[in-house]
Amino acid sequence: MKKIICFLMVSMFFQNIVLGQKDNETSLKYRRSTLHTILMESEHFLYKDTVIKAYNEAPFPDKYNEHRILEKSFNPLNFPVTDADRLADSLSQTKAGKFVKNLLSTATSGIIDSELKDYPITIRKYFEATGMAKELVAKWFNRQPDGTFDMNLIGERGFYDANQMQANIAKGAARGDALLADAGEELIKNTFVVVSKMNFVSNEKVAAAVRAIAILKANEISSELLRETAIKSAEKMYEQTKDGYSVWTTSFLYQLEWNDSIAAIFYQDFWMDKSNIDANKKQAFDNSDLFQLKLLGSEKATSLVLFSGEGKNTPDEIIKVATIRNIERVYAKLQKNYDVFKTKTPIWSIDPITAKIGKKEGLEGGEKFEILEQVIDSKTGLTKYVSKGKITVDKDQIWDNRFNLDGKIIELPDEDQNATNNVEATVFKGSSKNLYTGMLIKQVK
Repeated sequence: MKKIICFLMVSMFFQNIVLGQKDNETSLKYRRSTLHTILMESEHFLYKDTVIKAYNEAPFPDKYNEHRILEKSFNPLNFPVTDADRLADSLSQTKAGKFVKNLLSTATSGIIDSELKDYPITIRKYFEATGMAKELVAKWFNRQPDGTFDMNLIGERGFYDANQMQANIAKGAARGDALLADAGEELIKNTFVVVSKMNFVSNEKVAAAVRAIAILKANEISSELLRETAIKSAEKMYEQTKDGYSVWTTSFLYQLEWNDSIAAIFYQDFWMDKSNIDANKKQAFDNSDLFQLKLLGSEKATSLVLFSGEGKNTPDEIIKVATIRNIERVYAKLQKNYDVFKTKTPIWSIDPITAKIGKKEGLEGGEKFEILEQVIDSKTGLTKYVSKGKITVDKDQIWDNRFNLDGKIIELPDEDQNATNNVEATVFKGSSKNLYTGMLIKQVK
């Protein structure tokens, strides 16, 4: 009976923590994935200072916990890649090699960044030199200069009793403690790092390269009529795409590796709090290479920039909007193509069904979302998500939450020109029966 009462109380707790007032988005509390972002510095390019400034001023993705550590950028020249590095990494046979090969499969990628194939190795060397994975873990457990840890951040983000979790560790109950295991699965395991590389290029340069390749292939056609048609098509495409500039972003997605075995070693060999300081444990953590970041893949995005002497917006304003929206695009692609990186979003209202997600997340209409209820498994004591049905994005009522300048609406030439609307959240089609504000939704394929 006590177990049943405890289970019901915990279940009610999880329902209550996600409820909030509709006039305050932050009042909808739920467990978010955690993210640290880094910019890979670039060589000089046109408007570089404006692009980098815009990147640094971009709003942090609001569906993630910000887990800022170390610096916000690094210089890849400090981590040169040698032939020995390439051989050791066996790049062509790895998952990294596959997606880099795909990125280099077009003429444009090679022009924009000829060193792209080496970046996963450069990033790995940077992670190793800075102890990136270990720093992420240290922040999770609020590690102090004396090597002590606490559960305060985990308690805050996961809505746990931090003191009770620490007491269980002190009693040696870490291995079998459901809350600690739940925190590992729900929070620590869902820690990500996105490393981005940016550039700003003349479209004419890219268009000319594409035209040259197209003409080269056209000249291989034996039929004179077809050959001339293909060349004319290449010339037409060049004229249509040569104007203006483009912001390019390539982002690499990494996930912190955390499992039962790693957790067991951490709590047994490294954990200590203020009541039990151990210099040997501090040294063991300092010297450990237990923690690693796993490469999941990469995505790239471009945004077209056109300047007009008669326009009401300055070049810097246009570039800022294009840069930040381009960052939004690449994150939307990462979320779409890597299921583990997808965010959960609370239902905002029931009649109609709405959620604070929109064009910034790449919604166009017709996307399907699964409705999830967060409960506690009575057998394991761990959090689980129970499906309560599916809903579909209403294409006529999508929230335009893309970045814009205060008081100014800037429309990019490669975006929907009729996107601006007055809805404050995206509307979904589907049954609202048995739904309540704060239930979570997650996009499905």
